[in-house]
Amino acid sequence: MFTIEGTHIHELVINKSTFISYIKHVESVQEAKAYIEEIKSKHFDATHNVTAYTVGKTGEYGHCSDDGEPSGTAGLPVLDVFRKNNITNFVCIVTRYFGGIKLGAGGLVRAYSKAASENLHQIPIVPIIEYGFLKLTFHYPYLNEIDLCLKDYEILERSFTTDVSYLVKVPLLDIPTISKKLLVLTNSFINIEEIKKETN
Repeated sequence: MFTIEGTHIHELVINKSTFISYIKHVESVQEAKAYIEEIKSKHFDATHNVTAYTVGKTGEYGHCSDDGEPSGTAGLPVLDVFRKNNITNFVCIVTRYFGGIKLGAGGLVRAYSKAASENLHQIPIVPIIEYGFLKLTFHYPYLNEIDLCLKDYEILERSFTTDVSYLVKVPLLDIPTISKKLLVLTNSFINIEEIKKETN
């Protein structure tokens, strides 16, 4: 699965109707709903504020709304744009200001899909990385070598007492490799404890 970074806005006009697409990275359903309310308040005078979001590592929490457009012509086409690209942890609002020309059911599907798709194709799409946490305890003589070994990882906590302790954030797929490197580097004079907490 993939996700997007940041917040992005894209506008297009189709048969005199203006479609403004907002896409934002979110980590929870609550965050998605809060952003929807923010955009709806901003565009309280719009004809429609069509919404779609998916949250979860596998996209398990999803929702869409046609917001008054004919059923199935707006929210679902927007959501499908993201589903087809295996994207989760996003919220998308497509705001429509009606321009006086009716688009018909097929035209609405194409318009809302285009509004979401054009915005999506302009923004960074990144893989979702699952992280684990390693607690490392080792002797001071290994400090510089271990720091060098961990230069590509985020050290969240450092403790310097009788020994050195680090809490390191590591992609789950990297844990076996980095653990082996650390054991070789210290001739196994290191305690490596894997903490099962995960984050996106």
